[in-house]
Amino acid sequence: MPSWCPLLCRLAMLLCVWAPCQAQSDTELPPGTPIIQLRLAGDKRKHYEGRVEVYYNGEWGTVCDDDFSIHAANILCRELGFVEAVSWSPSSKYGKGEGRIWLDNVHCSGRERTLAQCKSNGFGVSDCKHSEDVGVVCNQRRIPGFNLNVQIEEVRIRAIYSQRKRVPITEGYLEVKDGGKWRQICDEEWTEMNNRVICGMYGFPGEKGYNTKVYNLVLRLLAKRRKKNYWDFGVNCTGNEASLHGCKLGHKVELKGNATCEKGMPVVVSCVPGRQPLVRLRGGANTGDGRVEVLKNGEWGTVCDDSWNLKAASVVCRELGFGSAKEALAGGRLGQGMGPVHMNEVECSGFEKSLTECYFNRDALGCSHEEDAAVRCNVPAMGFQNKLRLSGGRNPFEGRVEVLAEKNDSLVWGTVCSDSWGTMEATVVCRQLGLGFASNAFQETWYWPGDVRADDVVMSGVRCSGTEMTLAQCLHHGKHLHCPRGGGRFAAGVSCSESAPDLVLNAQVVEHTTYLEDRPMYILQCANEEHCLSSSAATATPSSYRRLMRFSSQIHNNGQSDFRPRAAHNSWVWHDCHRHYHSMEVFTHYDLLSLNGTKVAEGHKASFCLEDTQCEEGTEKRYECANFGQQGITVGCWDTYRHDIDCQWIDVTDVVPGDYIFQVVINPNYEVAESDYTNNIMKCRCRYDGHLIWTYNCHIGTAQISTEKRQSITLRHEGQSI
Repeated sequence: MPSWCPLLCRLAMLLCVWAPCQAQSDTELPPGTPIIQLRLAGDKRKHYEGRVEVYYNGEWGTVCDDDFSIHAANILCRELGFVEAVSWSPSSKYGKGEGRIWLDNVHCSGRERTLAQCKSNGFGVSDCKHSEDVGVVCNQRRIPGFNLNVQIEEVRIRAIYSQRKRVPITEGYLEVKDGGKWRQICDEEWTEMNNRVICGMYGFPGEKGYNTKVYNLVLRLLAKRRKKNYWDFGVNCTGNEASLHGCKLGHKVELKGNATCEKGMPVVVSCVPGRQPLVRLRGGANTGDGRVEVLKNGEWGTVCDDSWNLKAASVVCRELGFGSAKEALAGGRLGQGMGPVHMNEVECSGFEKSLTECYFNRDALGCSHEEDAAVRCNVPAMGFQNKLRLSGGRNPFEGRVEVLAEKNDSLVWGTVCSDSWGTMEATVVCRQLGLGFASNAFQETWYWPGDVRADDVVMSGVRCSGTEMTLAQCLHHGKHLHCPRGGGRFAAGVSCSESAPDLVLNAQVVEHTTYLEDRPMYILQCANEEHCLSSSAATATPSSYRRLMRFSSQIHNNGQSDFRPRAAHNSWVWHDCHRHYHSMEVFTHYDLLSLNGTKVAEGHKASFCLEDTQCEEGTEKRYECANFGQQGITVGCWDTYRHDIDCQWIDVTDVVPGDYIFQVVINPNYEVAESDYTNNIMKCRCRYDGHLIWTYNCHIGTAQISTEKRQSITLRHEGQSI
């Protein structure tokens, strides 16, 4: 090979990177190309070197060094915005990674636009160990106009002294970490769209003005103390990017003298909270995550995932008072809803104040709840996780609950009294720590040896509704603690899970199957023994009749994991009368209420059998009660209690004619943790004339609103209200 060839080839490659290849990167990748993100991590000194890590399918992982080459390194560095690779290193030079090894036997030709296009064994298919994690060193020169990707190591809003105690931080100097150093940005070419993106990535829906006099004063005070350190690039954002990393890198800023911003000042960003929305999120493990539901004509419904993208997802997030969307999820990823699908083929510009302002197709034919759209939003950093921890567990998702509390004018770690500790309290703990849903609440934790210095109880009398952001927001005793059993082995504990079941009653089935039956007392002895009749039945003669309001119930599991009874299989109670086992003491409550909410008749439904009566197409039944089988409800299945079985009623023998509210509550004691408890209640209007009974206007949760409110709600369809 002639000596000039390497130089010529290198020049050709650079020309490709700087011109036609960049133009090509602005187009979409071929259909089916996996979407990945890349970063350089590990034990490194420069921001342009490190262990190669790939973000795929919601998880960061590494790349094995088998068959890796300089071609693959070049593709990777260009994808990160550098002009080329300098070298690559095998055998975990930058330290061993953790988690999955996403790629192995990577073969790149050098013409690919992303590492995901290179040939390999496939994502997650590897026989490597982390001792074989590959690393690269990129040329530190960047491709002009290229998306920032992960070139900026970190971004922060640094508050001035007077605002540092505010949580969350909503205003301050914008700083980027580049080359290991924090640098400010000159505001000479800074735009409102850039501010919008910064606020969005920090969990705020919008930006606002700030008091420039305050910051000019700060600059004058600090001018003599230190030299200002500006980043030497500009940024151009459209306003729809999820974070600063998605914006275009502008031209290099010419800074004169000692790196000063001659005609401007450092960029200051000021963000604002959101407003009351017409959308809500359901079924998400963490704040800002969930299935998107829209309110229309007084009824909540879902959004079909056809054409669902980050622009529409960001509109939802900002409407709810969060920032931009991190992810736009499809395929019912965060659980399936019930009721109508209100919106389909949603198209947003990204600047709408509400999802209801976006264009959409009102025809949802062909859309099922398997296509329900969901989002994950950027949420303000509140620092909640720093005040709570789990200790002694076998993994990070379980352990004894320890709280950082003030004691004798100092902050100390201590335990939580387990008296009255239950699922609602555990739910708040898991949410505060960002660990998902509560799977169990424990009142004894002797098997989890925590920090002995944290054995003392610092919090007692905790009672949560389940909606709180932190345990400190729940009701609890103040300085005067009361915990007869003490801490230590009796301290409160939890186990968390990334998924949970979600039970929803089919309201239409209840409404269409309600009727009255007069039944003689002598054939209701078993039901009476199980307390399924009103108290007057205790003195009733065998020949007398009871008037029963019968109905069927169909209970769906729309969550992400199976609904299983909390009690162990060997602790289920045998009921000799009906010859079956009860896996839960109470599974549902049936009540008839007056219009002001007073109970006039009630019944309860012990879970004599939780099983998969029927499932969606493609889902197999897992639970069957026959032969002392396992009980539960599989995701995508439902359990039907027919109107003609014992205790599937309310005893209305003593009820006078009138108008009432019929109410059904599933899992009323929160024995089993769910992703959403707001849809566990169903209410119907009910009219009883002494001979017949009618149920109507049945609905799930508390979605019903006044007629005046309904009339003020409209959705736009092709520019017209509907």
